[in-house]
Amino acid sequence: MLKEIKPGIYWTGAVDWEIRKIHGEEYSTHRGTSYNSYLIKDTKTVLIDTVGSPFASEFVENLDKEVGLNAVDAVIANHAEADHGGALAELMARIPGRPIYCTASGVKLLRGNYHQDWNFVPVKAGDTLDLGRGKLVFIEAPMLHWPDSMLTYLTGANVLFSNDVFGQHLATGLLFNDLLDQAELYQEAIKYYANILTPFSRLVEKKVEELGKLGLPLDMICPSHGAIWRSDPLQIVTKYLDWARDWREDRITVVYDSMWGGTRAMAEAIASGIESADDRVTVKRFNIARSDKNDVVTEVFRSKALLVGSSTINNGLLSSVAGFLEEIRGLKFRGKKAAAFGAYGWSGEAVKLINEGLEKAGFELLNAGLRLPWNPDAKALAECFEFGKGIGVQGKTTS
Repeated sequence: MLKEIKPGIYWTGAVDWEIRKIHGEEYSTHRGTSYNSYLIKDTKTVLIDTVGSPFASEFVENLDKEVGLNAVDAVIANHAEADHGGALAELMARIPGRPIYCTASGVKLLRGNYHQDWNFVPVKAGDTLDLGRGKLVFIEAPMLHWPDSMLTYLTGANVLFSNDVFGQHLATGLLFNDLLDQAELYQEAIKYYANILTPFSRLVEKKVEELGKLGLPLDMICPSHGAIWRSDPLQIVTKYLDWARDWREDRITVVYDSMWGGTRAMAEAIASGIESADDRVTVKRFNIARSDKNDVVTEVFRSKALLVGSSTINNGLLSSVAGFLEEIRGLKFRGKKAAAFGAYGWSGEAVKLINEGLEKAGFELLNAGLRLPWNPDAKALAECFEFGKGIGVQGKTTS
């Protein structure tokens, strides 16, 4: 159903309360998500983005019932990904020939995803579409977070339709940021940034600064997932600038997996050592084999240092730790420090391999790591405690 969010501007999306993974199995959505599509009624009627494919039929039927599909003069495709363009095929089958405004990259990606030769109108930064009272201004934002991504600004109403930028995976019947639990809102916002936009932080910083220089009045930011920012919308823009500038808090995250408890015992002793040296630092421990990787990545994003531990198996790492190292390599964290640890039986390559993985992921190694044979005894655990204590002292003096 249509929900008016500003005179002549309507939310016409879908809320998915049940989804628990998106991007295949790559991203956890504990609180569901929403697919935010927007309709502008002016002299021309324009639809901005659609919804995920499971909601395509419902979306098209609701639009036809409440507006009439023939009333839609044009479609804006800010991004080709299936959670935004999933209803395009069904929609365009009903309104063939309607122009679809997107970037030049968007044309390629929409054709590649949906195998249709629709009436594409490629746009570039600064191009406009006159609707009558207001104009749409197109702002290219490549790699935020796909090559085709763009933002669309509506003059007069002072609304920025930002697609994936400034969004959150959060299902809610309350559309606006000021109506939501702020802890939940920001928990999902930082998780979204950490897991999706971190690799592009330099581009985020540049684009946000560029938007600032444009001096566009901004009453509302309408992303394609989660809450619409109507109360102090610049708050999320400020947060993005902070997060893009190598964000870190006074936190240390300890991530490990353990075959028979030896590496787990090391993790616990190391964490205790850190806390003994600095009673203000937040230390969190995660068995990565039993934890949600996206939640752990969010903790790493917030941390100044990361410790990674693994038992040695078949001259290598436990698969959960190896997968986690690959995950953080792709995220390209900057300005963070790290160390490795692990218990082993007869070969003990894990610490060396973790160090290599951490360096490939852009972390600065604090030391050579700590490797101990078999199940650590009291003397070995005391060594772990001192290892952690040294990291705590180092972190305290460099925070």
